[in-house]
Amino acid sequence: MNLKPLHDRVVVKPIEADEVSAGGIIIPDAAKEKSTKGEVVAVGPGKALDNGSVRAPQLKVGDKVIYGQYAGSSYKQDSIEYKVLREDDVLAIVG
Repeated sequence: MNLKPLHDRVVVKPIEADEVSAGGIIIPDAAKEKSTKGEVVAVGPGKALDNGSVRAPQLKVGDKVIYGQYAGSSYKQDSIEYKVLREDDVLAIVG
């Protein structure tokens, strides 16, 4: 992938939601919600602070994260859709 985020941005590859519910019901495409989980595939150098220093990013490539449903911008490359998010838009790291 040749996408390199700037500043405090991260590139996330969304993880597709399950197609079958816990009870065994198949969920049609029209009823699926947008994915809010993904894997970090690229991280920017960090956030520039008011005093001129740069705060290092807390995320690293390979982290599985949860982000806001409407956060960031979508980018499609080689039929794979990525999300470009601010590090602040990431809600949690999944362990």
